[in-house]
Amino acid sequence: MAKLAHSMIRVFDEAASVKFYEDVFGLRIADRLDFDSFTLIYLRDTSGNFELELTVNKDRDTPYDLGDGYGHLTFVVEDLEAARETAIKAGAAPRDIVDFRPAGETVAKFFFLADPDGYQIEVIKKGGRFA
Repeated sequence: MAKLAHSMIRVFDEAASVKFYEDVFGLRIADRLDFDSFTLIYLRDTSGNFELELTVNKDRDTPYDLGDGYGHLTFVVEDLEAARETAIKAGAAPRDIVDFRPAGETVAKFFFLADPDGYQIEVIKKGGRFA
């Protein structure tokens, strides 16, 4: 059986990205590998089951163009309202909470926000169909 280990995103400003993921989601640096032309930063949550790899290309002088392909990372939280307040206090701009009820019954409650590079992040309340 395969186990999902990590996901990688390219970031422009290492300090801003690390601060964002630490302040908003409580991720901590698990490892940092520095090479001549790039740096890899592995962030981990307290469960230690999954890592977010931030890749910083040192010769990059402009932010990345994320294109028009829609994608996102998802974090599951116990208290959605508290997570949204944490994001606001950290200087992020979370969107409104959505009560997703396609057939009249709540399937999920979530909100989205963007990280410093514009990557979309879904924050979803634990216990729904998708969390």
